[in-house]
Amino acid sequence: MTTTLITGIAELVTNDPTLDGADHSEGLGLLRDAAVVVEDGTVEWVGHGADAPDADQRVDVEGRSVVPGFVDSHSHLVFAGDRSAEFAARMTGTAYDGGGIANSVDATRAASDEQLRALVARRVDEMRAQGTTTVEIKSGYGLTVDDEARALRIAGEFTSETTFLGGHVVPQEYADRREDYVELVSGEMLRACAPHAKWVDVFCEPNSAHAFTGEESRTILEAGREAGLLLRVHGNQLGHGPGVQLAVELGAASIDHCTYLSDDDVEALAGAADTTVATLLPGVEFSTKSPYPDARALVDAGVTIALACDCNPGTCYSSSVPFVIALAVREMGLTPAEALRAVTYGSAQSLERNDIGRIMVGGSGDLTLLDAPSYLHLPYRPGVPIARALELPGQ
Repeated sequence: MTTTLITGIAELVTNDPTLDGADHSEGLGLLRDAAVVVEDGTVEWVGHGADAPDADQRVDVEGRSVVPGFVDSHSHLVFAGDRSAEFAARMTGTAYDGGGIANSVDATRAASDEQLRALVARRVDEMRAQGTTTVEIKSGYGLTVDDEARALRIAGEFTSETTFLGGHVVPQEYADRREDYVELVSGEMLRACAPHAKWVDVFCEPNSAHAFTGEESRTILEAGREAGLLLRVHGNQLGHGPGVQLAVELGAASIDHCTYLSDDDVEALAGAADTTVATLLPGVEFSTKSPYPDARALVDAGVTIALACDCNPGTCYSSSVPFVIALAVREMGLTPAEALRAVTYGSAQSLERNDIGRIMVGGSGDLTLLDAPSYLHLPYRPGVPIARALELPGQ
């Protein structure tokens, strides 16, 4: 058992509403001139540096800030191939409709296990270098029984937050047999993938000819729940649709995108604030030239929100949570404190996790170090690599 004292913290963001002596005015449980003791990956003590206990080893961060490790609760990291040409086309006016996913499916099916594993490892390392310590990873670029199961097995080597997304789009070979594909996803494919997944997800988007209607999505989600998986939903990305209402009705932990919301959708999300998180993915709006969700209106209505990257090859090939924070502050009406809380505690809630997204005794020792005196520098210095996961010696 090794204890490590992290000291010299100019500003510590804990997200702990019970921490004595902290500034709780913006919900961050902020403590200045702070220290943390971590023992074998678990926080054992939090407080002012002057009161810190002895530890086996000491890490002095020399006046930098420490925040909870970023929680990226929506990503698609198991893919091969390149779709940069699609991004260039969108920048000159081509609309996104989900059809490009087929290009990633072809490349991913052709890649070996070793190639996919190396690609995921590189992307996860890239995330940690930018402060992300927990990542959810979806399947969805195989869309056959064997390829979806393979994607989840590989994802499981990097995270416990694995999501079965056989219901990403209808693959080309099933274009004229949609019912058969929905049956496959909710039957044989689900049975092969459920042992390797914690979650089931579906792209509920009637505004795309490639994604799934409300009833098709319901079939897939209910089958996943019957198989013991927890529910997530892609919804309301390309236009108004049934995704939000379906997610709330079924008690999904998260409804992701939420770009187009009606007043009824916002009311439903506010009423389900304790069960269903609205996960916003502003990198997608940046990469598709779509309108940004009105995060300010959601927060003011009492909706629980999260922010995530949605790192994927087509609509947001960015793994940078600091970039997401900057977009949320600049384009979506959030304060810096609200954005930081959304990528830590909010995203942890969307994964139904109480051990991450906060710095508190008994919780995870996942910490992110900022090369800055305050968390305010995250949106203040966009594009500058000031955040990284804090690696503790011997832990």
